[in-house]
Amino acid sequence: MPTVVFDLDGTLADTSGDLIAAANTVFRSRGLGDLLSPEADQATAFRGGRAMLSLGFDRAGLGYGAADIEAGYPILLEAYGAAIDTHSCLYPGAVEAVTRLRSTGYRTAICTNKPEGLARQLLDRLGVADLFDALVGADTYPVRKPDPLPFRESVRLAGGDPARAVLIGDTETDRDTARAAGIPCILVTFGPDGMAVSDLAPEALLNGYGDLETVLAPLLPAPA
Repeated sequence: MPTVVFDLDGTLADTSGDLIAAANTVFRSRGLGDLLSPEADQATAFRGGRAMLSLGFDRAGLGYGAADIEAGYPILLEAYGAAIDTHSCLYPGAVEAVTRLRSTGYRTAICTNKPEGLARQLLDRLGVADLFDALVGADTYPVRKPDPLPFRESVRLAGGDPARAVLIGDTETDRDTARAAGIPCILVTFGPDGMAVSDLAPEALLNGYGDLETVLAPLLPAPA
């Protein structure tokens, strides 16, 4: 079966507000105040917890480094899990688009670099867990994106064929994952990087979920 695999943060849902709030919890615990802004640092939020901590500690100066990032990461995860859906929301049309794909016969899956437990928690809170046949997170396997194994396993777990699949994402990590897996990549343009994602040379760009079938058709035909 053809399978459409989605990244989660920045692709299906805007989770940046809750991610940045969790990172700021770490900085406040060090007496540094809020070092990240929901308006200015969306792109960093979608690159993961350690990226946010690195940016914040760089702004603080004072010799913070890798050890501080690793010490702060569990605090970030705990804070994020406690308030995972305060600001997060699905992008307009995402639910309808995934529902249409499934009614046409596509398998659907999520492959994310968010820890699996947190990803499942978020999907449950957003009420869309049943729209996906499989979910693979950052800690489901010993490797994470851009290694192609998590992507291929997400397709396999969904009951699909990795040779008949496409990855929809929003960052260079997703582009590199698709290249490593030898499959097409669609990058969304409604994230903080906007049309700049075209510089990553994906096979297609997605400007909104209302256009998903049109963009997908030449890359992964619908089931017969």
